Amino acid sequence: MKKFQSIIRFTMDEAFMTLVPPHRTYINYLMNKGVIDSYSVSMESQTCWITINAESKAEVSTLLAKSPLYRYWTYDVEELFVYDSQHYRLPALQYN
Repeated sequence: MKKFQSIIRFTMDEAFMTLVPPHRTYINYLMNKGVIDSYSVSMESQTCWITINAESKAEVSTLLAKSPLYRYWTYDVEELFVYDSQHYRLPALQYN
């Protein structure tokens, strides 16, 4: 399984906010399945970054297309060579 970074730019209109709850349900579903590692959104720049586990860019695009917010997006998908975070590190030792 490979890791991909999706960089999503979005625009908003009145209907956008009504689609956020079902979009979050979909994102939470993918996170619970281990498909999404991280999900971040900046309202300032109207950009979203999603780290996705998939076999190919085409699979990532298929997953993104299922979001209720898809019609508001333009995006790029890049395969990651290195992905590191505290989530993947061993816990710090706690001496008694």
